[in-house]
Amino acid sequence: MDSIFYDFPYLSVLTFLPLIGALMLYLVPSFKPSSDPHGDRARMWSFFITGLAFALSVIMFTEFVPTETGYQFVESAPWIPGFGISYTIGVDGISVLLVLLTTFLMPIIVLASPSIHSRPRGYLASMLVLQTAMIGTLVSLDVFLFYVYWELMLAPMYFIIGIWGGKRRIYATLKFVLYTVFGSLLMLVAIFYVVWRFYEQRGEISFLLDELVMFTNLTLKEEIWLFAAFALAFGIKVPIFPFHTWLPDAHVEAPTGGSVILAGVLLKMGLYGFIRFACPLFPLGAQVFAPYLIALAVIGIVYGALVAWAQDDIKKLVAYSSVSHLGYCVLGFFAGITLAGTSSTEPPNSVAAVGSVYQMLNHGISTGALFLLVGVLYDRRHTRLIAEYGGLAAKVPVFAFLFLVFTLSSIALPLTNGFIGEFLILAGSFLAYPGVTTIALLGVVLGAVYMLTLYMKTMYGELDEAKNGELSDCTGREIALFIPLLVMVFWMGLFPQKFLSTIEPTMNGYMKMVQERGQARRAFDAALNGQDKDLPATSAVASAARSSNS
Repeated sequence: MDSIFYDFPYLSVLTFLPLIGALMLYLVPSFKPSSDPHGDRARMWSFFITGLAFALSVIMFTEFVPTETGYQFVESAPWIPGFGISYTIGVDGISVLLVLLTTFLMPIIVLASPSIHSRPRGYLASMLVLQTAMIGTLVSLDVFLFYVYWELMLAPMYFIIGIWGGKRRIYATLKFVLYTVFGSLLMLVAIFYVVWRFYEQRGEISFLLDELVMFTNLTLKEEIWLFAAFALAFGIKVPIFPFHTWLPDAHVEAPTGGSVILAGVLLKMGLYGFIRFACPLFPLGAQVFAPYLIALAVIGIVYGALVAWAQDDIKKLVAYSSVSHLGYCVLGFFAGITLAGTSSTEPPNSVAAVGSVYQMLNHGISTGALFLLVGVLYDRRHTRLIAEYGGLAAKVPVFAFLFLVFTLSSIALPLTNGFIGEFLILAGSFLAYPGVTTIALLGVVLGAVYMLTLYMKTMYGELDEAKNGELSDCTGREIALFIPLLVMVFWMGLFPQKFLSTIEPTMNGYMKMVQERGQARRAFDAALNGQDKDLPATSAVASAARSSNS
């Protein structure tokens, strides 16, 4: 805490640096198409901006104190004080790693952008604006500020898919927007309702997350409806079965960089929304819905794996694998929520929830790399059909090696990053749902089947000289894309403690907070219904409940 760097406004700089970089792409004459027709200068500038952001996030991570469970690097200032809205940002052991993942992937995406030949400056500017929106979403501690960034993420992604996407990009973009906006509007209504209840009980307006969590009393019925509104918005973003249908279309039609950022970061925003907002605000609603969300997650695990196995398009196969893999993240987190609600005295078991956050990081690395590999193949052959390939290992050995490593990471082979997350999720979830967790194991088996089948069909067999005889192996630039991802696969698989020790204290404190708030809300609900004599509600809680009701 005494470091001279600790008071540096990391989060504001990290948030707005990409936005400033995007504006500069249009304000500096040398970035205009007339003087930079191939976008080379724009790429160098964007790489510098994203690289600088990553360097700052690494410094912030080294300054982060993992043993402290509260928010760190907090910045707060009035924004719209008349409505209780403030610019309040901060990170804990969960969000700091997701910010690091975001800044880690963005320079790689910029380095992969030479495949974008049409209007590269607009593409890079959209990516930089998207980075600002993603980091802003992850660091917001004011629910109104969070909602602004949450909606802002939609605009650049709309253009990335709609302008630089494939043949069915308009259909995919509209589907993506309609799904997301529908869920977001219901969440906005729920936000205003919570703020109104806070005003009714406290006599003032506030959108600060901590104040809404600690000082708003809601009945069980209210929590169920409000959690459902938040859950729809976040469930669509994850996406949880059956709200997943927009994802394969968006992935397939998005350019390579769009697919990487969609899989690597944007899909994590849904589960992050559950963690940061929905469950602390509505702990009883979370405990009511947890079994149903876990059931949908397990259906998604098995369904996503089976549908992935049936695909003949490599990119669509990887897209459906995301539905399956993110099902594990949902399973692990809500198993932790269930365990937090089963006892009023024992500290909650957070093993599955810690594994869930770790697996979000792993998925961003391994699936992001797989989409980059698909992009490398597509740039050479302009087809993603599995049947068009075969015997590539002899022709492009470096590509085949990279494909093998990230395939093994995706199927959670021990010593790779994917193994640690899945093991923690399954081990922790078994304590709460042994039967359902056993079914979820089927996804592990199916994941190995469809990924290894894909590898066998594309890398082995007879090489078709007419179709693939002229294929060239990975270039130096392409190898540079994969080296950081390759390092992370083995670093996170062999030395996970640095990451787990950052997540675990925050998650333990988080689960305890959800447990305590759930007990307080249960006592409040019981007091309103005249049942406080049967519950461990203090007289103060019961008195506050009756006062609020009157």
